Amino acid sequence: MTERETALKIAWSFLGRPYIWGGDDPMRGYDCSGFVIECLKSVGKLPQKGDWTANTLFGLFRKVQDPDLGCLVFWGSPRIIHVEFCIDDKLSIGASGGGSRTKTEADAISQNAYIKIRPFRSRNGISGFCDPFL
Repeated sequence: MTERETALKIAWSFLGRPYIWGGDDPMRGYDCSGFVIECLKSVGKLPQKGDWTANTLFGLFRKVQDPDLGCLVFWGSPRIIHVEFCIDDKLSIGASGGGSRTKTEADAISQNAYIKIRPFRSRNGISGFCDPFL
């Protein structure tokens, strides 16, 4: 299994976990960048120590025009504010639905905020795609 396939297998294992603002814990929950960082660290694409945001991740990896399995999709302009993994050229998996007020599992439940699959082609504001596996 490639690093790309392994990272996505790990991502799928978190499907349904709560979105927690600032979250980087597999038991408690993740925010968008915490989720992506955990999956990338798991396959050695990021060092174990470091503090990254969606905006920082956008500058770390090679930009691509056409997304593929394992590419990162980013939203926000001029500053990147959200990141998810592409699972194909139309769908992404990521921690979404919450925000700075989503601090507990109860908050996540009330806000429908969790790691989920969504179509990204229909969303406005996509800033670009990067491939951390190139």
